[in-house]
Amino acid sequence: MNRWIVALATCLLLVAGAFALAPRVQAPPAAAEGWRTFTATWSVTGQQQMLPTEGGRAAATAQLSGAVVLATGDGLSRGFRGDYIGFDDGRALTVGRWVWTDEHGNQIFGEMRGEPVQTGRRSAATITGGSGRYAGVSGTYQFHWQYVVEAEDGTIQGRTIGLEGRYRFGGGQP
Repeated sequence: MNRWIVALATCLLLVAGAFALAPRVQAPPAAAEGWRTFTATWSVTGQQQMLPTEGGRAAATAQLSGAVVLATGDGLSRGFRGDYIGFDDGRALTVGRWVWTDEHGNQIFGEMRGEPVQTGRRSAATITGGSGRYAGVSGTYQFHWQYVVEAEDGTIQGRTIGLEGRYRFGGGQP
């Protein structure tokens, strides 16, 4: 019986030691105060101007405009006119500025960085401020281009999918 008690005590000590040495699983951090999430789609059409580069792919400037339709996002309008002006370096980077304007003229401003504007490529944006009811807004979002169609006359059309982000009022940049 003594042997059985010693064996049981040894097992309990080994199990307790294993738990003490095991990596601790932390609960995910609580959502930062004031952050809200949103999802949307953005369909655009516009013009681009191309400039040949040494790599065979042209650099381009683009001016795009179209409907931003929110599926979720408490505190935001359900629809905006989205305008974008950007530059594609012809290799691996696209940068630009955008503004979303709601039906009352209130605006949300931001900047965008991403891969070249092509079907399947990704972009990320930072919300840098707003006017009217969106004054003091900040946040981020990302999306994929579901499709991008370019015509020979410089016309470009596209649609995003997976546009997901977060925003808050006050509290500075994300």
